[in-house]
Amino acid sequence: MTATGFLGRGWSFPPSFSADGGQVAMVADEEDIHQSLGLLFATRKGERLMQESYGAALEEWLYEEIDSQLIINLSTVIEEAVLLHEPRIVLLDVEINPNAQLAGVLDIQLDYMVPATNSRFNMVFPFYLNEATAATT
Repeated sequence: MTATGFLGRGWSFPPSFSADGGQVAMVADEEDIHQSLGLLFATRKGERLMQESYGAALEEWLYEEIDSQLIINLSTVIEEAVLLHEPRIVLLDVEINPNAQLAGVLDIQLDYMVPATNSRFNMVFPFYLNEATAATT
């Protein structure tokens, strides 16, 4: 089996079509995995009718204060989602840091390996929070 056969091929996201409207833009191999991870993190659990457990449920953490406990919780959620829903990769590391230029944004960096090609990759997924703040009177 070739790496391409194992890694797969699918529609690009967001879906796009050729100028004549006849062909769907497709992605394959590592780009398919990269887009699949983005979809996994952007999907709420229960959003897919036939696969209700698919997703990372990151929206549950939208209004939390950015602290070490939030980082630990998000890391756990991400690791479990990848383990359950992206069998083409081995997750090597998850690092979550506040974005230095944008308040309320966490940069989620994944380091992963694709065993079929023995290649390492990383991706950064920006997670936008409405950070909880103390109420003022």
